[in-house]
Amino acid sequence: MATINWRTINVDLLDPESPANFDVSSLLPSIPSVSASEVQTLSSQIKQLLRGGDSEGALRGALENAPYGGDVRAKELHLATVVETLQSIKQSEMSPMLSRIYGSEGGPETLDVLMKYLYKGMSHTSQPSSGRSSITPQATGGFSQIQSRGGGEGGGQAMSVLLSWHEKLVEIAGAGSIVRVMTDRRTV
Repeated sequence: MATINWRTINVDLLDPESPANFDVSSLLPSIPSVSASEVQTLSSQIKQLLRGGDSEGALRGALENAPYGGDVRAKELHLATVVETLQSIKQSEMSPMLSRIYGSEGGPETLDVLMKYLYKGMSHTSQPSSGRSSITPQATGGFSQIQSRGGGEGGGQAMSVLLSWHEKLVEIAGAGSIVRVMTDRRTV
Protein backbone atom coordinates (compact mmCIF):
# COMPACT_ATOMS: atom_id res chain seq x y z
CA MET A 1 0.00 0.00 0.00
CA ALA A 2 1.27 3.46 -0.93
CA THR A 3 1.97 5.85 1.87
CA ILE A 4 0.55 9.10 0.48
CA ASN A 5 -0.54 11.62 3.00
CA TRP A 6 -3.86 12.70 1.51
CA ARG A 7 -3.98 15.75 3.77
CA THR A 8 -1.14 17.43 1.86
CA ILE A 9 -2.83 17.28 -1.55
CA ASN A 10 -4.04 20.69 -2.72
CA VAL A 11 -7.42 19.77 -4.12
CA ASP A 12 -8.08 23.36 -5.22
CA LEU A 13 -5.50 22.98 -7.97
CA LEU A 14 -7.47 20.04 -9.37
CA ASP A 15 -10.79 21.95 -9.52
CA PRO A 16 -11.00 24.16 -12.65
CA GLU A 17 -13.50 26.51 -10.96
CA SER A 18 -11.32 27.06 -7.92
CA PRO A 19 -10.20 30.59 -6.99
CA ALA A 20 -6.63 29.28 -7.11
CA ASN A 21 -7.03 28.88 -10.88
CA PHE A 22 -8.57 32.32 -11.42
CA ASP A 23 -6.66 34.88 -13.48
CA VAL A 24 -6.41 37.87 -11.14
CA SER A 25 -5.33 40.20 -13.96
CA SER A 26 -8.86 40.07 -15.34
CA LEU A 27 -10.03 42.04 -12.29
CA LEU A 28 -8.11 45.12 -13.35
CA PRO A 29 -9.56 47.15 -16.22
CA SER A 30 -7.23 48.00 -19.07
CA ILE A 31 -6.04 51.54 -18.54
CA PRO A 32 -4.40 53.48 -21.38
CA SER A 33 -1.17 55.20 -20.46
CA VAL A 34 -1.17 58.98 -20.29
CA SER A 35 1.90 61.17 -20.58
CA ALA A 36 2.63 64.26 -18.53
CA SER A 37 2.49 66.40 -21.67
CA GLU A 38 -1.08 65.25 -22.35
CA VAL A 39 -2.03 66.14 -18.78
CA GLN A 40 -0.32 69.52 -19.18
CA THR A 41 -2.41 70.19 -22.31
CA LEU A 42 -5.59 69.20 -20.49
CA SER A 43 -4.58 71.40 -17.57
CA SER A 44 -4.22 74.44 -19.83
CA GLN A 45 -7.66 73.76 -21.35
CA ILE A 46 -9.19 73.51 -17.87
CA LYS A 47 -7.50 76.77 -16.81
CA GLN A 48 -8.88 78.41 -19.95
CA LEU A 49 -12.39 77.31 -18.94
CA LEU A 50 -11.79 78.76 -15.46
CA ARG A 51 -10.66 82.09 -16.92
CA GLY A 52 -13.78 82.09 -19.10
CA GLY A 53 -15.99 81.70 -16.03
CA ASP A 54 -17.13 78.12 -16.72
CA SER A 55 -16.11 76.61 -13.40
CA GLU A 56 -18.55 73.69 -13.69
CA GLY A 57 -17.23 72.82 -17.15
CA ALA A 58 -13.68 73.03 -15.83
CA LEU A 59 -14.50 70.74 -12.92
CA ARG A 60 -16.27 68.23 -15.17
CA GLY A 61 -13.39 68.29 -17.65
CA ALA A 62 -10.88 67.64 -14.89
CA LEU A 63 -12.88 64.81 -13.33
CA GLU A 64 -13.94 63.07 -16.54
CA ASN A 65 -10.36 62.93 -17.82
CA ALA A 66 -8.57 61.53 -14.77
CA PRO A 67 -5.17 60.13 -15.83
CA TYR A 68 -5.49 56.66 -14.30
CA GLY A 69 -2.71 55.34 -16.53
CA GLY A 70 -0.37 58.27 -15.99
CA ASP A 71 2.96 58.27 -14.25
CA VAL A 72 3.50 59.99 -10.89
CA ARG A 73 4.32 63.36 -12.47
CA ALA A 74 1.17 63.31 -14.63
CA LYS A 75 -0.99 62.45 -11.64
CA GLU A 76 0.58 65.23 -9.55
CA LEU A 77 -0.02 67.77 -12.33
CA HIS A 78 -3.65 66.74 -12.62
CA LEU A 79 -4.12 66.81 -8.85
CA ALA A 80 -2.82 70.38 -8.77
CA THR A 81 -5.24 71.31 -11.57
CA VAL A 82 -8.21 69.75 -9.77
CA VAL A 83 -7.33 71.44 -6.47
CA GLU A 84 -6.91 74.79 -8.24
CA THR A 85 -10.32 74.31 -9.84
CA LEU A 86 -11.92 73.46 -6.49
CA GLN A 87 -10.32 76.50 -4.87
CA SER A 88 -11.71 78.82 -7.53
CA ILE A 89 -15.34 77.82 -6.94
CA LYS A 90 -17.36 79.83 -4.44
CA GLN A 91 -18.71 77.96 -1.44
CA SER A 92 -22.27 79.02 -2.27
CA GLU A 93 -21.94 77.33 -5.69
CA MET A 94 -20.74 73.97 -4.34
CA SER A 95 -24.03 72.23 -3.52
CA PRO A 96 -25.95 73.33 -6.64
CA MET A 97 -23.02 72.36 -8.85
CA LEU A 98 -22.62 68.95 -7.21
CA SER A 99 -26.38 68.36 -7.51
CA ARG A 100 -26.30 69.16 -11.23
CA ILE A 101 -23.32 66.86 -11.77
CA TYR A 102 -24.95 64.09 -9.72
CA GLY A 103 -28.17 64.35 -11.72
CA SER A 104 -26.42 64.19 -15.09
CA GLU A 105 -25.44 61.07 -17.02
CA GLY A 106 -22.44 59.44 -15.35
CA GLY A 107 -22.77 61.85 -12.44
CA PRO A 108 -22.27 59.44 -9.53
CA GLU A 109 -19.07 58.09 -11.12
CA THR A 110 -17.82 61.64 -11.69
CA LEU A 111 -18.44 62.49 -8.04
CA ASP A 112 -16.58 59.32 -7.02
CA VAL A 113 -13.57 60.62 -8.97
CA LEU A 114 -13.93 63.93 -7.13
CA MET A 115 -13.89 62.03 -3.84
CA LYS A 116 -10.64 60.32 -4.93
CA TYR A 117 -9.06 63.70 -5.60
CA LEU A 118 -10.28 65.09 -2.28
CA TYR A 119 -8.61 62.25 -0.39
CA LYS A 120 -5.43 62.49 -2.42
CA GLY A 121 -5.34 66.25 -1.92
CA MET A 122 -5.86 65.83 1.81
CA SER A 123 -3.02 63.33 2.00
CA HIS A 124 -0.69 65.71 0.16
CA THR A 125 -1.53 68.85 2.12
CA SER A 126 -1.19 67.09 5.47
CA GLN A 127 2.42 66.09 4.76
CA PRO A 128 5.11 68.59 5.69
CA SER A 129 6.84 69.99 2.64
CA SER A 130 10.12 68.13 2.35
CA GLY A 131 11.40 68.88 -1.09
CA ARG A 132 8.26 67.48 -2.71
CA SER A 133 6.03 69.74 -4.70
CA SER A 134 3.17 70.80 -2.47
CA ILE A 135 -0.17 72.14 -3.52
CA THR A 136 -0.35 75.87 -3.00
CA PRO A 137 -3.14 78.27 -3.74
CA GLN A 138 -2.81 80.04 -7.05
CA ALA A 139 -4.39 83.29 -8.10
CA THR A 140 -7.27 82.68 -10.48
CA GLY A 141 -8.13 86.28 -11.16
CA GLY A 142 -11.54 85.96 -9.52
CA PHE A 143 -13.05 85.10 -6.20
CA SER A 144 -11.21 82.28 -4.51
CA GLN A 145 -12.08 80.43 -1.33
CA ILE A 146 -8.46 80.46 -0.32
CA GLN A 147 -8.15 84.22 -0.57
CA SER A 148 -11.36 84.80 1.32
CA ARG A 149 -10.32 82.72 4.32
CA GLY A 150 -7.51 84.98 5.46
CA GLY A 151 -3.90 84.26 6.34
CA GLY A 152 -2.17 81.05 7.25
CA GLU A 153 -0.22 78.45 5.37
CA GLY A 154 -1.36 77.30 1.96
CA GLY A 155 -1.56 73.67 3.04
CA GLY A 156 -3.97 74.43 5.87
CA GLN A 157 -6.13 76.61 3.67
CA ALA A 158 -6.17 73.99 0.93
CA MET A 159 -7.19 71.41 3.53
CA SER A 160 -10.06 73.65 4.62
CA VAL A 161 -11.31 73.90 1.04
CA LEU A 162 -10.99 70.15 0.51
CA LEU A 163 -12.89 69.43 3.72
CA SER A 164 -15.66 71.81 2.66
CA TRP A 165 -15.95 69.99 -0.64
CA HIS A 166 -15.93 66.63 1.17
CA GLU A 167 -18.79 67.71 3.42
CA LYS A 168 -20.91 68.87 0.48
CA LEU A 169 -20.04 65.80 -1.60
CA VAL A 170 -21.09 63.35 1.13
CA GLU A 171 -24.29 65.37 1.52
CA ILE A 172 -25.11 64.93 -2.19
CA ALA A 173 -23.60 61.54 -3.12
CA GLY A 174 -23.89 59.81 0.25
CA ALA A 175 -21.47 57.66 2.21
CA GLY A 176 -21.50 55.04 -0.55
CA SER A 177 -19.15 57.25 -2.51
CA ILE A 178 -16.52 56.86 0.21
CA VAL A 179 -16.85 53.07 0.12
CA ARG A 180 -16.60 52.97 -3.68
CA VAL A 181 -13.48 55.13 -3.64
CA MET A 182 -11.80 53.04 -0.96
CA THR A 183 -12.42 49.81 -2.87
CA ASP A 184 -11.60 51.04 -6.39
CA ARG A 185 -8.24 49.77 -7.65
CA ARG A 186 -7.78 52.69 -10.05
CA THR A 187 -5.86 55.48 -8.38
CA VAL A 188 -5.64 59.13 -9.30
